[in-house]
Amino acid sequence: MEINSSMEIVLRSPELSDLDKIHYWENDKKLWHLSNTLLPFSRFTIEQYILNEQEDIFSKKQARFIISLVDANQKELETVGSIDLFDFDPKNRRAGVGILIDENFRKQGYANQALEKLIEYSFNVLNLHQLYCSILSSNAESLKLFDKQHFSIISVKKDWVLLNNQWQDEYFLQLINKKSI
Repeated sequence: MEINSSMEIVLRSPELSDLDKIHYWENDKKLWHLSNTLLPFSRFTIEQYILNEQEDIFSKKQARFIISLVDANQKELETVGSIDLFDFDPKNRRAGVGILIDENFRKQGYANQALEKLIEYSFNVLNLHQLYCSILSSNAESLKLFDKQHFSIISVKKDWVLLNNQWQDEYFLQLINKKSI
C-alpha cells in the first residue's frame, strides 16, 4: 500500500493489539544484530513491555512509537513499523534513535516520514539538543534515510559488529538541534 494524499503516517503508543507484530519483529533473527539480542522474547515479556510503555520517558529513559498509516479521518489502515528513542539523557538533552519498518512496507517513504515526526517531537516537545544513531556501513538504505534528515557521520567504529561471520564497520551519526540553547 503506497501513501496517497489522503493518507499519512502517525506515531502512537504501542497497544496490546500490537503484541503479535512486536513479538514477530523482536524475534526475527535477521534483526537481532540491530539490538544485540541473543535470545528470543516471550509473548509475556512483550506484553509486559507494552503495558509498561505508558510510563514517562524521564523515568524509563526510552520510548517506543508505533508507526501507523492512517486515512484522512485518522482511521488506522496499517501498522508499518516502530521507531524508538533510547538512552534518553535529559541532563545532556540527547537520545538515541532506532527505526524498524516491516519488510512488507519498506521503500515507500514511511521511514522518512516517521523519522521526520520523531525529530520534530524530540526537538520541539522534549527540547533535545541532539539525536544520534549507529548504522552498519553496509546498510546503505538506512544511511541514505538519516542523511536525508541531515544526520552527519561523525565517526566509524572499525570491525564493530560480527554479522554472518564477517566483521562490519559501524558509523556513528548525529543530528544537532541548531535552535536549542
